[in-house]
Amino acid sequence: MTATGPTVISSRDNAWLKRLRKLAQDPSEYRRAGQVWLEGEHLCQALLARGGRPQVAVFAQSLWPQAPAEWVRAAPDHLVIADALFDGLSGLPSPARVGFMIEWPAAPALDPAAPTVILDRLQDAGNVGAILRCASAFGFTQVVAMQGTAALWSPKVLRAGMGAHFGLRLIESAQPDLLEQLAVPVITTSSHGGQLLHRAKLPWPCAWALGHEGQGVGPEVAARSALAVRIAQPGGEESLNVATAAAICLHASAAGAQGV
Repeated sequence: MTATGPTVISSRDNAWLKRLRKLAQDPSEYRRAGQVWLEGEHLCQALLARGGRPQVAVFAQSLWPQAPAEWVRAAPDHLVIADALFDGLSGLPSPARVGFMIEWPAAPALDPAAPTVILDRLQDAGNVGAILRCASAFGFTQVVAMQGTAALWSPKVLRAGMGAHFGLRLIESAQPDLLEQLAVPVITTSSHGGQLLHRAKLPWPCAWALGHEGQGVGPEVAARSALAVRIAQPGGEESLNVATAAAICLHASAAGAQGV
């Protein structure tokens, strides 16, 4: 908030609102703008809990008088937007009343020794976000998204990730050659081939490679695999949703690492 107070927006033609609308509605706009839109109390609080700070805090007009002091103090600049206009930004069934605009984090260098999840051309934003959440929960600190994977910082992936982004090393648009830098073994998943997961001796740390929803792991990633596994499905289904499979596999690694 400046010395004169927040910037109040009541026109849909306002330049700030147009910028926010693009960030909220275009999955790859953050790459052009260098800024990311976080919508809702949970994501905003997750950012602050990890020590992050927004560039701009955005409030619906109805929330502004009761806005928590922590959220107000967190940002140097503040926007207060008429509720009807704020609703037009929202991708949530029940529109939020707060959001943060943050700087798009610079891509880190790959950590060769980190427990890693490789996303090979996954298309569904909900799947990608859910896998990021699993990675964070089960001790995998790095995610490498191969070129062709859904944009990691898009609004839908952020919502599905539920704040996991802020505790992970995230590398986007990776080429297969980057995987040569990994010093941990790569494990690939398949519906039809490889050892049964519950019988496999899983290395730790490792890198789990999870493939395209329809095509699976591609040949360039599979060629770097030290171990291929499949999940037993006694019920007879042909395959599992990739986010479900990720949860099972990553939990198996975490449990094995802890001797559970």
